[in-house]
Amino acid sequence: MSKPIRIAILGAGNIGTSIATGLVQSGRYPATSITLTRRTSNLLEEWKQKGFMTDAENARAAKDADVVIVAVEPQQIDAVLAEIAPSLSSQHVLVSVVTGVSIAQIEKHAGQRAAVVRAMPNTAIAVRESMTCLASKDAKGEAIATAKSIFDTVGKTQIITEEDMIAATALAACGVAFFLRAIRAASQGGIEIGLHAHGALEMAAQTAKGAASLLLAMGKHPEQEIDRVTTPKGCTIAGLNQMEHAGFSSALIRGITVSADKASRLYASDTD
Repeated sequence: MSKPIRIAILGAGNIGTSIATGLVQSGRYPATSITLTRRTSNLLEEWKQKGFMTDAENARAAKDADVVIVAVEPQQIDAVLAEIAPSLSSQHVLVSVVTGVSIAQIEKHAGQRAAVVRAMPNTAIAVRESMTCLASKDAKGEAIATAKSIFDTVGKTQIITEEDMIAATALAACGVAFFLRAIRAASQGGIEIGLHAHGALEMAAQTAKGAASLLLAMGKHPEQEIDRVTTPKGCTIAGLNQMEHAGFSSALIRGITVSADKASRLYASDTD
């Protein structure tokens, strides 16, 4: 059995710990092969108790890893990259999940020895259901293949161009919150018409899961499946039309476009 690769996750906040949790749940990466870092290292104690390695020093964690995943806030990445730059070599794969920071900007602060991959997972990675988009300078290179092999264990992946990363961030990363809000709204509708809160939420969540699974399994356009549910003068089409009159599709589309615009402006290099 081959030895698992060593992964350092720099910035063990919500997305960083979600990645760590999903990787362990995949069964491919033991907790002992993953090192977590955070500025407030005392917050890592519970993860240490779960078997993860922890370190207060980003540079040391990076040096001892094969793959370094940077999961800090955009305002923090320049300092973190400068800190770990001396520890990186051509043997490292440097994966950034930081919104809005280009490969060129990463290389500017981290040097060009390590191969850089941008990744945009979402928090469903914790239950191995992430949609993770990947981009690098070489779409067929070894580095992106390594990153894909990691993220394939915790959901679905797509290799895209770097130019599409902002759009992917808005749709696939921010999108988790949008769909969660839709589920919440559906459950509230169920409560208003007489269902108990817990039962309504379970119905709404499972129905949303079923709808998504149907599309992924059948490979059809949503409208084709909608046509199978709607009947002339029926209750489904009446509900759909009322939602559209209230701007349902328009609001969702606008939310995605606004998120994309915001994502494109989150990062400002300290050397620009």
